[in-house]
Amino acid sequence: MKSLISPPFSPLSLHFPKTKPFAFFSLPSKPPNLSNHKFVHVNPSMPLPRPPIFSIPIRQSHIETPQSSSPCGEVHVIVGPMFAGKTTTLLHRIQAESNNGRTVAVIKSNKDIRYGLDSIVTHDGMKLPCWALASLSSFRLKIGPDAYDQLDVIGIDEAQFFEDLYDFCCEAADHDGKTVIVAGLDVLNIIPLANSVTKLTARCELCGKRAFFTLRKTDETETELIGGAEVYMPVCRQHYVDGQVVIGAARSVLESKKLQCGTCT
Repeated sequence: MKSLISPPFSPLSLHFPKTKPFAFFSLPSKPPNLSNHKFVHVNPSMPLPRPPIFSIPIRQSHIETPQSSSPCGEVHVIVGPMFAGKTTTLLHRIQAESNNGRTVAVIKSNKDIRYGLDSIVTHDGMKLPCWALASLSSFRLKIGPDAYDQLDVIGIDEAQFFEDLYDFCCEAADHDGKTVIVAGLDVLNIIPLANSVTKLTARCELCGKRAFFTLRKTDETETELIGGAEVYMPVCRQHYVDGQVVIGAARSVLESKKLQCGTCT
């Protein structure tokens, strides 16, 4: 896809007209003789001496406005609980940038293999090819320096899995002039870098109110646990605070589903 190239910026020049490099003076021909008089009576009809008229040459000026080596990019963050539509929002924005003629690429963690390794898939089935990486620092090498330089927009899904997220966003936006759109659960460390933050919500799985949080249903204690509805649920603040009650209720639901599946077989 062809990148959009803006015309080069030409600095503003200010030119001042030159003046003649000499001066004109006009003085009275005969100044009055005051040596023998204490007072001088001035006749109103007598012409008074005029002040000198002169011109100062002005050097030609050329003022240039400073130009930075490369324009700064942008960082946009999309956050929210599970099933809030973060990936869908990310892909819609990436698609819109592509439709506007900008060159785009999408990255996800290679830990997430739920829907395949070479594409990002939303819960409602929307799909887009992507680069599956262990770290963001390897992206330039993977895609190639020339292809990287041509990129305008970089999308990052499930950004919480990348430990080098902060450094990558700083480098890509501030040094390389890229627009970086980040979607994830816990990406608080890059919010100070963001041009905009979009906070999405879901529906609490237990009461139907607006859900701002994600709660794990299972007994696993790993910090990183990749999963979907079988592992996580969006919850409101009240049920997030009462997490133990929620976990107990979720286990009961899972057990009942297992029993139902067992009777079906």
